[in-house]
Amino acid sequence: MGTQEHELVRQVALGLPEVNERLSHGAPCFFVRDKRPLCYYHDEDFSSDGRISMWCPAPPGVAEELSAADGERFFRPTPSASGTFADWLVASLDRPVDEVELAAIVTDAYRLVAPKTLVARLDGA
Repeated sequence: MGTQEHELVRQVALGLPEVNERLSHGAPCFFVRDKRPLCYYHDEDFSSDGRISMWCPAPPGVAEELSAADGERFFRPTPSASGTFADWLVASLDRPVDEVELAAIVTDAYRLVAPKTLVARLDGA
């Protein structure tokens, strides 16, 4: 942990209302009100593929659209047996990262998982 990519994900995620960071399943994870996962940061040691990536929920159709447009940078994770991660997006952070795009992806994920009161607070900021 502590890489430039992790710091970028951390900066974006912790800039959103009531988001905190803690380890979950062996990886840094950002949560809304310490309950709902907003995004995971996975370094090259996390999985056997050696990739650095960010996993987060995505609005319907977005994961398919981005992975079809640029399968080297975006892909859909394999859902768990219970369906967890079925609507998530994985963004590869191994290449130069467009910070505006990353912020938009995390903010869209926040809008999906945060309570309406926090989304309203975000929109009022």
